[in-house]
Amino acid sequence: MTVPSFARRLADHIQHLLGGGPFPQPGGWTHMGAVICDVSFQPRCNYEAALRPRLLRLQTTWPDAKTVHGFQSRLATEDLAVAMKFNHAQKVATAHAITDLLAANGVDTRDDLHTWLDQQANRAALRTVKGVGPKSIDYVGNLVGRSQIAVDVHLRTFAADAGVPDLPYEQLRAVYEEAAALLGHDRGGLEHAVWRSKSGAA
Repeated sequence: MTVPSFARRLADHIQHLLGGGPFPQPGGWTHMGAVICDVSFQPRCNYEAALRPRLLRLQTTWPDAKTVHGFQSRLATEDLAVAMKFNHAQKVATAHAITDLLAANGVDTRDDLHTWLDQQANRAALRTVKGVGPKSIDYVGNLVGRSQIAVDVHLRTFAADAGVPDLPYEQLRAVYEEAAALLGHDRGGLEHAVWRSKSGAA
């Protein structure tokens, strides 16, 4: 089967289980410390129960970390693991590395990152950070208001339930993008609706 035929199968499954929408796009964050910590800490984490409350608290306790440079200044003097109450050395290291990369490239605000991600070379640079894979690139885009499909384990399970095989990341993302087009839905909104249905966040 081809991507369009898999997309039709997926679209039918979406309509059957989730209805016709509309599916609003998640808002993401305007606080860059929260954006960076979200993408760094979320893999294999219960988002609603464990991570989201920590991100909301970080915005309150580190209001000056709204910009990348403000966040970088905090990281220079304070322990992120303590601030996040999340003791995971690799995830903390990922957050530090993303922060330094963005700061070095003149990315300071949500709008800066939204624009910076337009360039494939910049997305490739972000991929060089340990802990950042293709899903993280699409995911961080959604956190700053882009509309992308970030394929995680929940979207893979949903696609499998629809009869779509276990495709490589880029191919399965293309199937979801085509399904969104067939149904006339915003990509990010559709992705979030599928994620909520499978993660139990609904």
